[in-house]
Amino acid sequence: MNKPEIKPNHPYFSSGPCSKRPGWTLESLSDAFLGRSHRAKPGKAKLNEVIVKSKQVLELPEDYFVGIVPGSDTGAIELAMWSLLGQRPVDVCGWESFGLTWVKDITKQLKLEKVNVHETSDYSSLPDIQKVNFDNDVVFTWNGTTSGVCVPDANWIPTDRKGLTICDATSAVFAMDMDFSKLDVVTWSWQKVLGGEAAHGMIALSPRAVERLENYEPTWPMPKIFQIAKNKKFTKEIFEGATINTPSLLATEDAIDALDWCISIGGQKELIKRSKQNLAVVQSWIESKDWAEFLASDPKTYSSTSICFKFTHSDFIKLDADTQKKLVKELCSLVEKEEAGYDINAYKDAPAGIRIWGGATVESSDIEKVLPWIEWAFFQTLEGYK
Repeated sequence: MNKPEIKPNHPYFSSGPCSKRPGWTLESLSDAFLGRSHRAKPGKAKLNEVIVKSKQVLELPEDYFVGIVPGSDTGAIELAMWSLLGQRPVDVCGWESFGLTWVKDITKQLKLEKVNVHETSDYSSLPDIQKVNFDNDVVFTWNGTTSGVCVPDANWIPTDRKGLTICDATSAVFAMDMDFSKLDVVTWSWQKVLGGEAAHGMIALSPRAVERLENYEPTWPMPKIFQIAKNKKFTKEIFEGATINTPSLLATEDAIDALDWCISIGGQKELIKRSKQNLAVVQSWIESKDWAEFLASDPKTYSSTSICFKFTHSDFIKLDADTQKKLVKELCSLVEKEEAGYDINAYKDAPAGIRIWGGATVESSDIEKVLPWIEWAFFQTLEGYK
């Protein structure tokens, strides 16, 4: 095919840190509270503003607590597991890199004995979530960031569950319709759908999760950065802006700017709409091709944020896995050299393919423009492997 002529206006498609909101500039951070303590009244107010506006945009239940914690989403989900697990048996689901990491942490690091593991390793499908036992605590990711496979909804989670549901939702919140009443713990970071900066995590706790903290204390030593309760007393101040360790107030200002943008365009409803439109653009394109398919095998599980697809061309699939990855790396380098799209290669542990971030900060028009470049680069690169 001929080389495309039109390039994306904003060719940034990384799945983390993700594209900044439309119209973002460094001037957006001019009101940052810098050179002062985060414990000073104005600094704490900035942190609390992130908490309040996050809860507002996500439309979280009124009685949920929201806090800022160290270590991005990884720190938040680890904090939840280390602080809450151990009282009941655990069911844990894993179907891509991060979910499978939580499986390992529960079984190898925390070394819990009563664990039911529900996992797949092919990146294309969910485990059988209908077999999850909600008499136990349940740990799962809402969206597989490295596979583009997400749970379709929360209907599989009972309202009258006995255990806690702990959900890594970092690439789902602000972009997918989630029934938070079915989730006792929700974790995410600023760097995904908000397009914020990395290193800061967020956690939302239901009253049931807080009750666990006040009635159960793990037997293992607890690192300071995981301590949201002391001597079975919930540290409420953390959920009012008194962070466990020192945050970046520059990154905090950036998160406020992103949240203000979310509010200005219509809140969560509009964010979800934008992300769904991004998925629709890729889906329409794939349906017109006989040499590309979504990595996810079930359309009900297609992610609208980490949109992953693979190549099924006969000349491609006859190559071994390592050679396929080499080809795709060259493809992505060619697109990047043309300044038509950055960071579109699949995650390093995933099958060879393309991953395009479709969160709300990405314009669907830019995705429409990058797809012909991917097609052109694929066939240009494939020629060298025939």
